[in-house]
Amino acid sequence: MDALYLHGGCRPESVVQGERYRFTLLTSRLVRIEYSQDGVFEDRPSQLAVNRAFDVPSFNVQDTPVGLEIHTEHLSLFYDKGPLSPGGLSIKVRSACRGIYSTWRYGEALTENLGGTARTLDQADGAVPLEPGVQSRLQGYSVLDDSASLLLLEDGWVAPRREGTVDLYFFGYGYAYQECIRDFFRLSGSTPLLPRYALGNWWSRFHPYSAEDYETLMDRFREEGVPLSVAVLDMDWHITDVDPRDGKGWTGYTWNRALIPRPTEFLDSLHDRGLKVTLNLHPAEGVQPHEEQYAAAARALGRDAEKRAPIPFDFCDPAFVRTYFECLLRPLEKDGVDFWWIDWQQGEAARLPGADPLWLLNHFHFLESAAQGKRPMIFSRYAGPGSHRYPVGFSGDSVISWASLDFQPFFTATAANIGYGWWSHDIGGHCGGRKDEELMVRWVQFGVFSPIMRLHSTSNLFNGKEPWKFGEPACGILKRFLRLRHQLIPYLYTLNWRCSQEGVLPIRPMYYDCPDQEAAYEVPNQYAFGEELLVCPVTAPADPDLGLGHTVAWLPERLYFDFFTGMRYHGCRKLNLYRPLDLIPVLAPAGAIVPLTAEEEAVRKGTALPVHMDVRIFGGRSGSFELYEDDGDSTAYQSGASAVTRYEFHWGSVENASFQIIPGPDPADVRPQKRQHTLAFVGVNDMDGIEVEAGGDPVSFSHKFDPARNALILDLSPLDSVSTVIVHFPGPLVLAKNAVDHRIFELLNGMRIDYEGKDRIYRCISHSNGADYAFCELQTMGLPSGVLNAIAEILFAQ
Repeated sequence: MDALYLHGGCRPESVVQGERYRFTLLTSRLVRIEYSQDGVFEDRPSQLAVNRAFDVPSFNVQDTPVGLEIHTEHLSLFYDKGPLSPGGLSIKVRSACRGIYSTWRYGEALTENLGGTARTLDQADGAVPLEPGVQSRLQGYSVLDDSASLLLLEDGWVAPRREGTVDLYFFGYGYAYQECIRDFFRLSGSTPLLPRYALGNWWSRFHPYSAEDYETLMDRFREEGVPLSVAVLDMDWHITDVDPRDGKGWTGYTWNRALIPRPTEFLDSLHDRGLKVTLNLHPAEGVQPHEEQYAAAARALGRDAEKRAPIPFDFCDPAFVRTYFECLLRPLEKDGVDFWWIDWQQGEAARLPGADPLWLLNHFHFLESAAQGKRPMIFSRYAGPGSHRYPVGFSGDSVISWASLDFQPFFTATAANIGYGWWSHDIGGHCGGRKDEELMVRWVQFGVFSPIMRLHSTSNLFNGKEPWKFGEPACGILKRFLRLRHQLIPYLYTLNWRCSQEGVLPIRPMYYDCPDQEAAYEVPNQYAFGEELLVCPVTAPADPDLGLGHTVAWLPERLYFDFFTGMRYHGCRKLNLYRPLDLIPVLAPAGAIVPLTAEEEAVRKGTALPVHMDVRIFGGRSGSFELYEDDGDSTAYQSGASAVTRYEFHWGSVENASFQIIPGPDPADVRPQKRQHTLAFVGVNDMDGIEVEAGGDPVSFSHKFDPARNALILDLSPLDSVSTVIVHFPGPLVLAKNAVDHRIFELLNGMRIDYEGKDRIYRCISHSNGADYAFCELQTMGLPSGVLNAIAEILFAQ
C-alpha cells in the first residue's frame, strides 16, 4: 500500500507565527489557523489536508505587542495573541454579500451554512441533518475543524494528533462558490477519475441468488433491451449460516458454494456479459474460524490457528490491515472481483484516538485498489471531509417513500459544498413502503440524471426493481430511461473528467452559477447536471385530476429547450412545470451540445466508446463542447492516452450557421477508427441546401425534420474519426415556434377532467387573439388551479 502523493508543508512565506499560534495564508480567502499549547505545529498531511503547497498570496501584517492584524485582498484577521477565544480571534470577509453577517469569531456556530452532506441515509424516510460544507450564503464563510483527524505518514500509515492543539481551515469566499470548491480540492486532493463502467446501470439486490439465477437474470435484462454495467452481489455471496460461536454470519470471506459452486466460472460469465463485479463486505466481526482463509490469516498475525480463536477486526493495526488484504481479499480478487462494497455500519469508535473505522477502511481500500495497477474505485459510505478522494459513495438503506425521493435531489446536489460528487443511492428505495409504479418511475428518472445509477432493494420477495415487475406504461418507461442512462455516458464521462481535472462537480446547486439570485436558493431540488443541462426531478405524486407530475423550476436569464420535447422556454423567471409519467423536466440552454451514444448501440455495447454518436445541439446561441475519451479503465490516460473531440456550433444570427466536429490528437488510438454521427439541431425550423464536408471532401447524409420537437436531423455516413467534419447551412438558422395548439390538445387529452370542460378550454385557446386573451378568459371558468397552471406553462413558455 503506497502513500498518497502528499504535500503537507506550506511555503514559509505564507506563515505568520508566534510562540503558540500559527496562521498560514493559503489563498487570499483561505487561512489555516493553528494554536498549540506546547508551541509545536503540524506539517504532516491529514485526512482533510493533503496539500498545503499553495502559491503565496499577497498580504500584509500589522504586529504590535497587544495584537496582530493580517489583511489580504478579501479578508482581515484580528488576533489578540492569547488563547483562542471569540473576543480574541475574528476574521472579517470583506466580499460577503451582507456586511452585518461577514465577521466570524472563534467558536461561533455556522448558523447560515449551506450544508455539505451526511454519513448515511440508512432508514431515512425523508430529510436528515447535514454536516457543514465550505459554502455560506449570508455569512460568506465556513470553517472546517481538522484538529482531531488522523495524520498521514510517509510510510503509508497514520498517526493521531497531539493533544492540546487546534487546527482550523477558514474559507471566506462569499459568493465565489466555484472558486471555493476548487481551492478545497487543492487543499484536500482532487476527485479521482472513475472507470467508465461506473457510469452505467448497476444491478443490486439483497437476495440469495444462485449463480444460475443471477446469470439468467442478467440475460433477461439483455433480452429486455436494458443495459447494465455493474453486477452487485450483496452479502449472500459468502457463507451466512454459521455456528453462533462464529458470529452472526454478517461478516464473511468464503464463497457460499451452495449458491455459487464455481466462483471463478461465475465471475468469468459475468465479465463475458460485459459486467464488472463488486461484492458486499461487512468486516466488523473480524475473521472467524470457519473461513477458508482463517488459517492463513492467523499465521500471518502470529496466532495459533489450531486454537480457532476469532481474529478481531482492527484497522488500527498495520499487521491486521496487511493480512486483511493479502489473505482475505486478494484471493477473491484473483477469482475475478473487480472492486469492493464496504458496508460499515458500526459507528465511529476505534482504539486509535481520532480514528474512524469507516475512514480507515475507505482510505486503505482505495490505496490497495490503486496498488493493484488498475484505476482505483471503492463503494462505501461518507466518512467526513476528504472522503471525495475515495469514490463512489453509498448513501445507505433508505425507506421506500415519496419523502425519501423528495430529499435525494437536494441531498445529492448539496454534497457539492463539501466536494462529494459521486453519491450512489438505492434507486427505488431499499425497504418499507409499498408497490407504487409512479414512485418507481420518478425515482429512476432522477437516478438516470444522478451521478451513479444503481437499482437496489431488500430481500423481501415482493420488492424487486426489475422493470418487467411493473405494469405498463411503467415498465416501458423504466426501460427507456435505463437505456437513456447508457446513451448519456459520453456526456457523463466528460463530466467525470472535468470533476477530476478542473474541480467542477457533475451535479451542482443552482446557486453555484447564479449566487446573487434569490430564486437560485428557492429551488432546492433543481440542479445543474454538468454545464449543458438543468434537471428538475418530479418528487411528488401526480395531481389526480391532471394525471401530471409537477415541480417548480427557476430558469436563469437565457433561452431554454426541453431536452425531450424541444419546447422552448424564456428564462429569468420561476415557473410551474408539468410532465406526464414518461417525461421529467430536463432543460438545455440555448447553445448547449450534448453528445450521446445512439440508442441501439448503447443497448448492445454497454459503456464502450461509441461508434455511432447521437449529438443534440440546441438552437438560439453559439456553443461548444469538448468530449473527453480514454480507454475508461486503466491509468494510461495519465501518460496521455486520451483524446478530446471539440464540437463547435455557430448559430449565425445574421451570417450562415455552421457546426464542426474537430478531433484533437489521439496518440493512443483511443477513438474508434470510424465514427458515425446523427446530429439533431433542436428548436429550429427546417432548412434545405445543407452541405457537409469531411477533410474538405463532400459527405453523403440523410436529412429529415421532426416536427414533434422541432428538430432538424442529419444522419452522416460513417467517417474516419480523425477527420474534421463541417456542416454548412445556407443561411442563419431560425428558431421554431412552439406548437401551442398541438401541445394544449395533448395536455387536455391526458387530463382526467370532464370532456365538455376540455372542449371549452381548447376552443377558447385555439380561437383566441393571443395567449393573454385566452388566459384571461380561462380564469373566468372556475378551473382548478392545477389545470390553469399546466395550461399557462405552455401558453407562456416562449
